[in-house]
Amino acid sequence: MDESKPLRRFYQGFQNHSRSSEAIRGKTIYFIGGAGSLFVAPNVQAADTPDFPKEYHSVASAARDYLNFINEEKALDWAFFSPAFEMHQGITTGRTGKYRLGLENPVFEENQRSILSVEDLTVVIADDIETPKHHQVRFTVAY
Repeated sequence: MDESKPLRRFYQGFQNHSRSSEAIRGKTIYFIGGAGSLFVAPNVQAADTPDFPKEYHSVASAARDYLNFINEEKALDWAFFSPAFEMHQGITTGRTGKYRLGLENPVFEENQRSILSVEDLTVVIADDIETPKHHQVRFTVAY
């Protein structure tokens, strides 16, 4: 399968959605991206490091491209969420409701892991919808 075609459609769909900002003016729209665009060193994003899984690179690049696009959006109130590096069904902490926020850099816990359960991802987004803290920025969380 040609990966570039679905990714182009994904990116174009988000662009079209953002361009219809008149319909959603006054509301915050949340975009869930990837962790690959988080900065792990000055001017170095995770997706550009040798350790980044190659099988995720095209998707990470599409999400990063969209983040770059949405960063230019001034009429729309948006928030772009980049998850922790480790966030998958194998994370068994469940819903704790406890997390630490970050913006451009990954958040690490005491064992130097950037980790979050899927259940707590829903808590993070619900908390920000109830009490908006992020406007026209990317944010991330981990334990």
